[in-house]
This record gives sequence, C-alpha cells and structure tokens, in this order.
Amino acid sequence: MGASILVSAISTAFGVVLISATGYIGALLKADPYVGESATLAFVLGFITFVLVGLAVYVAAIVTANTFSTVVAGRTRQIALLRLIGASARSQRAQVARQGLVVGSIGALVGLIVGVAGSFAGIALAARLLGIGDVSYDVARPALLVPALIVALTTWAAAWVGSRRVLTVTPLQALGSSTEASREQVVRRTARNATAIVLVGVGALLLAGGIVLGLVSPLGVVVAFAGGVLSFTGIALGAALFMPPLLRLTGRLFGRSAVARLASENALRYPERSSRMAIGVVIGVTLVTMFAVALESAKRAMTAAAGGTLPPELSAPLDAFAGVMMALVGVSAVIAAVGLVNLLTLGVVQRQRELGLLRALGLSTGQVRRVVLLEAAHVTITAVVTGVVLGIAYGWAGAQSLLGAVAANPNQEKAGLVWPAIPVPVVVLIVVATAVLTLVAAVVPTRLATRVSPIEALAAA
Repeated sequence: MGASILVSAISTAFGVVLISATGYIGALLKADPYVGESATLAFVLGFITFVLVGLAVYVAAIVTANTFSTVVAGRTRQIALLRLIGASARSQRAQVARQGLVVGSIGALVGLIVGVAGSFAGIALAARLLGIGDVSYDVARPALLVPALIVALTTWAAAWVGSRRVLTVTPLQALGSSTEASREQVVRRTARNATAIVLVGVGALLLAGGIVLGLVSPLGVVVAFAGGVLSFTGIALGAALFMPPLLRLTGRLFGRSAVARLASENALRYPERSSRMAIGVVIGVTLVTMFAVALESAKRAMTAAAGGTLPPELSAPLDAFAGVMMALVGVSAVIAAVGLVNLLTLGVVQRQRELGLLRALGLSTGQVRRVVLLEAAHVTITAVVTGVVLGIAYGWAGAQSLLGAVAANPNQEKAGLVWPAIPVPVVVLIVVATAVLTLVAAVVPTRLATRVSPIEALAAA
C-alpha cells in the first residue's frame, strides 16, 4: 500500500500548496489599489485552483482504484478461502474499503504536514525575493483541511470501487490460482461496457456542443469541460474494452519471435491488468499534452484575432502562464507515474508462478526479462500514442470553446474557428520522458521476475 499512501500524500500536499499559493496571490492583489477589488481576478484564481486540485484528485482516484483492483485480483484465492469457511463477500469488500480509508487518511495526514510546511517556506521565500513585507497572510487556516478530507474520502471510495470484484469471488476459486478476468469475461460485462460507451458518446456530443457554443460565447468552455470529463471517464471505465485492440496493433511492431509473441499475448490475455497499467500513462500524457495544446492553440487564436501579430505585452505573460500551468499539471502526471511503477511491480509479484513456469520450460533469465520489458513497452507505446491523440483533441476543444468568440481588442474580429496548434518540442519531450519512465519503472519488476528460482515460483500460490 506504499504507493497508494504516496499518491494520497502527493494529492493532499498539492492541494494545500495550491490553496495557499492562490490565497497569497489574492492577498497581494487585494493590497494593490488598482486591481484589489476585481471580482474577475478572484473568480479566475478560484476556478484555476478548483480545476487543478480536482484534476489531481481525479487522477489519484483512478490510480488508487486500479491499485486496489490489482491487489484484490492477487488475493482471489485468499478471499475464496475465507468465503469457504463462512465469510461473506460484503464483509470482505468492507475490509478492503476500510483498508483504503486507513491508507487515504495516513497519506492525507502526511501530505497535509508536508504541504503546510512547504507553504510556509514558499511564502517566506517569495516575500523575501519580491521584497514584499506589508502583506500579511495566515497560512494555517481551516480551509487547508478540505483537500486532506477530500483525498481521504476519495481513497476510501476508490478502494470500494476497486474491490468490486470481491463480490464475484466464489469459494470454488480457493482450489485454483489468482487470475485476472479473461477477454471473454470482460466482453460479457455488458452493463459496464454499455455505460462506458454511453459516457464516451455523450461526452463527445458535449465537446462538439461546447466548440459550437464557443463561437458565440466563452461559456462554451463550461460545456466542453463537462464533455471532456464525461468522455474521459468513459474511456477510463471501458479501458479493458478499448485498449486490447490498440495493444494488438502495437504487438505487431515487435516481430514474431517467441519472446515478442509471449509479451504480446500476455498483454492481451488479461486485458484488465494491461489496461489498468495503460490508463495511468494515458492520463498523465493526456493532461500534459492537453494543457500544452490548449495554451498554444489559445495563443494562435488570439494571434488570429489580433490580425496575425500578438502584441509583446500579451505574448510574454501568456508564455509565463503556460510555464506555470505545465509545472502544476506535471503533478498529476507524477501521480500517474507512481501508479504505473506500482502496477508493474504488483503484476510481476502476482505472476511469479507463471514466470517460473516459463523458466522451467526453457526460457533463459534474459528472455524472461525481455518478456516483462516488452510487455511494458507494448503498454507504454499504446498509452503514449492514445494520450497524445486525446490530449490534442481535448486541448484544442478547450481553447476553441473558450476563445472562439473572443477578440484581442474591441477593434478586432473574433478569433472564430482555429486549427489546433501542436507544440512539437513539448510532445517530443513527453514521449521521451515516458519512455525513460517505463525503462526505470521496469527495472524492479524485471529483477523480481528472475530473482525466484523456477521451483520456488512453481510452488507459490
């Protein structure tokens, strides 16, 4: 549960620091005689804080739910044994949920302490560097408890959602091994798959509606935001349905050798396991790409509205704001990265018997390592491509729905329909960083995959 505690701590600390930072900026603005009474600035700061904290909690909830789903899958035999001696499925699920509440509470407490300490240090440093001494701001305030409480409750809820498989475990499974749901079982989940498809469809319609409304009013971004949340939730919910066909295409890129075919089939045989790993990477890549494309597209839209040249006094603040936003969104990407490392490690630990069988059948230590690395490569390549495509679509939709009806000044025309602007250096950086992350994340699992002898692995449950 260490990774889940870390995810909860990062989310809480991020929320605390962000609330403190925006509160301090608000105090600075109130001290300014010209903009101190601006209700618009106060709304913008509050909205940005809400969106960024909401994104971090959203990502943390998906990562935590995936972690608990993987843990429960590995405990299938243990849960079945408890069912065999009289324990009910609901009591077992409640136990997992209580574990999630404990994990979330510990992480939230650690994050709260780290966030408050970081806020004190950051505000003191900012006051010294900027030479601000007449602005008083009390960091320790009750509002900082809000992100800690939200994260703890969200982790509990994510554990409850992730443990839903407990309800399907039968006592007879105590005689077998712990396995994930097969492709046939995933396809037969008609209610969940139908819900995912409906969410994606409704979200896509709202995105399109937000873009059209954005040509008339900036309020189109509200509709587009709702559409983005719904559609991406549908993608996350139906990942086991959507990702396997993409993984199959990626598997063809690695040839037809025995190791490559094993890696490809392992990624497809249990789609839930590979999809849980992939969706974490998809989230991180989508968020970073989305904000990069949104900011670049916004700059292009404002340039088009200004007649082809954006004034320097407007361009410089936009670039600075883009840098700050990318750094803040990077926190959500870090949370997704922690989830990837954790799921890779859990997956190998739970598959020691399978990997031991491969070694007993004649695969060398190096070949087993390559199987694990290639599985991680399949997931990462598929997730990165999917995340970049989704990020470009969401980023352009957000910028277009917000700025399509905005003019750079009263004498200029509205921006209208603007093609998405793709910041190539940022996209390349995302791809390279994700590839490096995967290699680093796969080091521990590959060592675990070959540390146990074939006899010990075959004897493991």
